Amino acid sequence: MNCLVTGAAGFIGSALSEKLLARGHRVTGIDNFSPYYSETLKNANIRLLKKNGKFTFYRGDILRAELQQLIKGARYVFHLAAQAGVRNSWGEEFKIYTDNNILATQKLLEAAKEAGALKKFIFASSSSVYGDADELPVKETTPANPVSPYGVSKLAGEKLCLLYEKNYGVPASVLRLFTVYGPGQRPDMAFNIFIKRMLKGDPLPVFAGGSQTRDFTYIDDITEGMVLAARKSIPGEVYNLGGGNRISLNGAIKVIEELAGKKAGVLRKGEAKGDVKHTWSDISKAKKQFGYSPKTGIAEGLKKEFEWLKNLKNQQGV
Repeated sequence: MNCLVTGAAGFIGSALSEKLLARGHRVTGIDNFSPYYSETLKNANIRLLKKNGKFTFYRGDILRAELQQLIKGARYVFHLAAQAGVRNSWGEEFKIYTDNNILATQKLLEAAKEAGALKKFIFASSSSVYGDADELPVKETTPANPVSPYGVSKLAGEKLCLLYEKNYGVPASVLRLFTVYGPGQRPDMAFNIFIKRMLKGDPLPVFAGGSQTRDFTYIDDITEGMVLAARKSIPGEVYNLGGGNRISLNGAIKVIEELAGKKAGVLRKGEAKGDVKHTWSDISKAKKQFGYSPKTGIAEGLKKEFEWLKNLKNQQGV
């Protein structure tokens, strides 16, 4: 099948593209190489993908791309392109989020409504849309009350997808992803920061005491969930994709300490505006409707990310 993956040079987009190619599918990828983090890392993400004859890559912005040509013939669209980061979404930076997370989604949906071959439009949303929920674990019916501009932008993207499904028949399904980690993880995310600083012997920056919890989801489980959703999810529906690995940041640091064989130094910081206190997903809907079943525990997943970053450090000689 022919697939379009937006954000294909990113952490999740490149991993998803790799999985689709490994299963014999053709993949067209697009990425605007947003300067949110190093272009070198994004090039590394797609270096092997570009050697595959079934992968076609376009460097460009969705807002300015010829989307009708990109989406033509695609059976499945995986819309992962977005400006990431909760803490950077305040103030003047919010325009970047409205452009990349809302306007770009609307333009892609406009192209999708004219794509006759399209079987499914998968939108990658975020657990950030829930905000600080009163009850845990959160179900898809839990009220969405984001506490960051980033969360607002992702919720707006969801609403657009559901509107285009209802009004134009775009076969859109929404996946709410819960804190994805593993080899290839973005450099601004906590595990990447913690492990790299641990390897250097530097103290770890910990916000709000480290008691906040996250439902961490390993990258292979997320990409498998996306592929399953493309096949069997119901258009117009929203699904949680979590990992069943709810743990506090302090608990995760203990796992990293065991992997490193030493105690971590800690830099205590205050609360960061927009950070959710706790996340925990009820994944029963995704499990029932398309067989989503995460398999990687936090110890195993962190070990794989630790080894990846350790090897990367050795290769770079730093």
